[in-house]
Amino acid sequence: MKFKRITIISGHYGSGKTNIALNLASLLKKQQDNVAVADIDIVNPYFRTKDSEESLKEQGIRLICSPYANTNVDIPSLPQEIYSVTDDKSLYSILDVGGDERGALALGRIAPAIKEENNYQMLYVVNMYRPLTQDADSAIEVMREIEYACGLEFTGIVNNSNLGLETTPDDVLDSLLYAGEIAKKTDIPLLFTTVDKSLFAPLKDKISNLYPLEMQKKL
Repeated sequence: MKFKRITIISGHYGSGKTNIALNLASLLKKQQDNVAVADIDIVNPYFRTKDSEESLKEQGIRLICSPYANTNVDIPSLPQEIYSVTDDKSLYSILDVGGDERGALALGRIAPAIKEENNYQMLYVVNMYRPLTQDADSAIEVMREIEYACGLEFTGIVNNSNLGLETTPDDVLDSLLYAGEIAKKTDIPLLFTTVDKSLFAPLKDKISNLYPLEMQKKL
């Protein structure tokens, strides 16, 4: 995968965007020295990248998130260092953005600078098996809400349709038409489909642009 300097990952809550953000950060680190993951899920319970802080540190990847993450203090806030994402042109960043209005609005604070530089990609993570995005039209509605709130448009779609540990190869195959319909209706390219690495072997010859994921280790 060829990265822009800023890669934004967003999608509805539960779509699996944080795990994708962490995997892409690991991949990006193999290409660039100065890499950061910025968590813009600004409501405290959603700071899931914080769970992988030690793993990121071991890889030499910087984590940018609220100082209140994973504490009992629930103050929706962005750290001041979030502005390094746009100010430091040597820094390659993966932004994990909340799919609700608050997360997208938080991204809007740095959206003008991101648009001005124009060296970014914004990926929409879809999961057919989540209650509020089970069909293409519902997923597109969520997509447009995020775009409106943050002031940026998506440039690519990632199909992360899964049922957690119960996911079978057929579940993934059944989601391809759904993801393709979203791409067709929005005229936004479907970049790749993701699966747990345990499902990669039985599916690699059946799905083009298939990407195996390491699952995030919980604290």
